[in-house]
Amino acid sequence: MYAVIKTGGKQYRVQAGDLLVVEKLAGEPGADVAFGEVLMLGDGDAVTVGAPLVDGATVNATLIETRKGDKVKIFKKIRRQGYRRTKGHRQHETVLRVTSVAGAGKTDKWDGEVSLTTKRELDARARGLAFQPLGGATPKAEKAAPAAKVAKAAPAPKAEAAEAPKAAAPKKAAAPKAAKADGDAAPAKKAAAKKPAAKKDGDA
Repeated sequence: MYAVIKTGGKQYRVQAGDLLVVEKLAGEPGADVAFGEVLMLGDGDAVTVGAPLVDGATVNATLIETRKGDKVKIFKKIRRQGYRRTKGHRQHETVLRVTSVAGAGKTDKWDGEVSLTTKRELDARARGLAFQPLGGATPKAEKAAPAAKVAKAAPAPKAEAAEAPKAAAPKKAAAPKAAKADGDAAPAKKAAAKKPAAKKDGDA
């Protein structure tokens, strides 16, 4: 069983259990919304058309969230005048879950449970990110996460103490440099020994 309803200056064809996105409606998440402007009812081959509305027909839904839609860009340009303007707009919209369609002596209900999970939370889960609701409130799961990080960070000083002897190792490597310095001094001594010999030849 389906119905055609009118809301926000638009018409929508809905069935019980459908997820419906309409123009912004007043209400908090979880509130019940009833649409009385039903233009048509359909049940198989039987179709009831209103004149303009179907008497006694109603469509009930549960409000899930009110959010901003996708951004629409408005670009204006006047050629050869250097005029260019770009603006953006995000229309407010309300997300509903249709729970029942009633009319013509029949009622079609949806037996499922209405989930109030928002689109922001679903997108965060899909990207593997921690969800933080609007308003600065932090979920309990996120509060427990920093405590776990602090517990892991506690053994860090022990690791630094273990690495301290490794840092002292380069000091021992300075000994070969001193040996090279002694080796450099040895040729100087040999040269000094040759100078007296040259003087003896001169005296001779």
